[in-house]
Amino acid sequence: MKLVVAGGGTGGHVYPGLTVVESMQQPRGEGLSQAALGSDDVLWIGGRGGMEQGLVEHAGLQFVGLPAGGLRGKAALLALRNAAQIARSIGRARDILTGFGADIVLVTGGYASVSVALAARRERLPVVIYLPDIVPGLAIRFLSRFATKVAVTNEKSYPFFRREKVVVTGYPVRPEIYHLDRDEARATLGLDPAEKTLLVMGGSRGARSINRAVVGGMRQLLSHCQIVHVSGRLDAGWVAGAGKSLPPELRQRYHHYAYLHDLPQAIVAADLVIARAGAATLGEFPAAGLASILVPYPYSGQHQLPNAEHMAESGAAQIVLDAALEQELVPAVLALLEDEETLESMGRAARSLDRLDAAQAIAEQLWLLARRTEPETGGEET
Repeated sequence: MKLVVAGGGTGGHVYPGLTVVESMQQPRGEGLSQAALGSDDVLWIGGRGGMEQGLVEHAGLQFVGLPAGGLRGKAALLALRNAAQIARSIGRARDILTGFGADIVLVTGGYASVSVALAARRERLPVVIYLPDIVPGLAIRFLSRFATKVAVTNEKSYPFFRREKVVVTGYPVRPEIYHLDRDEARATLGLDPAEKTLLVMGGSRGARSINRAVVGGMRQLLSHCQIVHVSGRLDAGWVAGAGKSLPPELRQRYHHYAYLHDLPQAIVAADLVIARAGAATLGEFPAAGLASILVPYPYSGQHQLPNAEHMAESGAAQIVLDAALEQELVPAVLALLEDEETLESMGRAARSLDRLDAAQAIAEQLWLLARRTEPETGGEET
């Protein structure tokens, strides 16, 4: 089988696709005749430039970039120009698909995926969409009408799609999160194994409002826990400066990173995380049984708020709105760190949301549809 992945630009959309590919590169179980995919059997098509290309190439996969630009929230002229760019890319995407000999396309989001999915439709190739978030963006809503199947993380995504297309798979989590040991992860990061650990992260680019609130309450927080702070590169300079200004006894409890390539280590090491509510929130925190304080990004078309609400309703998270960070974040963190019972309860609630077989469920849909057969197993269908 020749698989094309049409990806999105953020880690929360790239990592699930990479995890599915990794699953399909492993030897398969009894009774399943398909051979594992080799690296030459997978082609990733994504937005030109940005972090996506680096992540994909680091995984040893072929990457082809297409020009793409967003439509949501753009000025009318820029939105029209970006729409025209997507339309012009369809022909290029068709050439890429036919040249590669594609059998099936997996779409994980992003505007670059629009031209690929439309080209696949014209080539009569099956298209499987994977939706990491609960609420789909404009691109996924549009493309779902052309998709053969739509794999979703959560049942709450049902209302956005035709029910006969939907299969609930869960969020494909990087497998190392399941295999890492907490004590070893803390040792790797230079953390005290006996201290409460707070992880602060704002997504691949960081989050300035979270960084400001944490730095503003840094001395108070560090008196109760050690902190792993992934600030993002844009804020790295002033955040690092704030860390260096701490008294020596607090400075050794503060661990700052502009970007942490081995983020699973930090996720496993933490007792509590402060984060945005991007798609990875629904998979990686449950996989680690990690309690969270979620701060939905207010300018994401409201896609993050439903993710956060789902986690909070399940008892796995608390929500602090971006506008209330300075007043509410530090007190919320301190209250949880001092309430061991609630913290453990949130961790158990997070763990209950995990779907260990998510990558395999999506992979099975791809194998079956590439053979032009109807799925018989693998996920909950309606």
